[in-house]
Amino acid sequence: MPTYPSVTPPSDLYVAVNGVNTRYWQMGDRGSKIILLHGGNGSIEFWLYNIAALARYHQVYAFDMVGSGKSDYPDGSYSLGYQAEFLHGLMSALAIDRATLVGNSMGGGVALEFTRLYPDRVDRLVLVASMGLGQEISLGIRLITLRAIVKLLRPGRWMIPAMLRSNFYNSRQLPPEWIEFRYPVFAIPGRNRVILRLGQSNFNLAGVRAEVYQPIVASLAQITHQTLIIWGEYDRILPVKHAYVAAEGIPNSQLAIFPHCGHHPYLEYPAKFDRLVLDFLAG
Repeated sequence: MPTYPSVTPPSDLYVAVNGVNTRYWQMGDRGSKIILLHGGNGSIEFWLYNIAALARYHQVYAFDMVGSGKSDYPDGSYSLGYQAEFLHGLMSALAIDRATLVGNSMGGGVALEFTRLYPDRVDRLVLVASMGLGQEISLGIRLITLRAIVKLLRPGRWMIPAMLRSNFYNSRQLPPEWIEFRYPVFAIPGRNRVILRLGQSNFNLAGVRAEVYQPIVASLAQITHQTLIIWGEYDRILPVKHAYVAAEGIPNSQLAIFPHCGHHPYLEYPAKFDRLVLDFLAG
């Protein structure tokens, strides 16, 4: 069983990115810069047990991606390209010339798309159960492309057990305090419009849209950055076989599969994840 330190969330900071009020955390004043990218419909609370450990050696930024968490919810397609351009704007607003991108799920897809568009702005890549490497994705994600389904969504605590079961190998090992930090952000009202746009921009009932993942897969061989790929063996959201697509496609890559782990290795095994990332960055 992993151990979780008692933590205090960093102070919320805000920056305007292309007119969008954007919440972020920043820790660390030495070493290279790291940007943590959470998954779709997530928030920076997902990195609660990682940011301080990484910030002992690096300057670490985590932000509520556009349309997520406590950042603004502007009109937009919420495609990977749209989100990658938003990341470019965030880096400019915070005067970050170059950074290592650590992306989970949709955040990994954004990291891959950003690397395709702006390779000179990327130092290294850490892809954690990344979207964009194949069509397959869970039924629950595919259903958020349906307006009638999304219209019925009313965030409530009754949803938490089912969501945890789908996202984690053993959700009972998660600290109750993390759920208390995350739930108020998850339950912010009025996000159905963004969830639908996020879904329809990237998915259909068959899975990830071909026009989303195929250009990424076709360009993997052109990624020259050192890349660490991390996946949970029992990921129910994105299948572990996508990890091998990345590992076989990206020339300078290394792969770590976490046993007894679901879609969020950094949250299920934070100490193990942090050591792996720090060793990778120091190597």
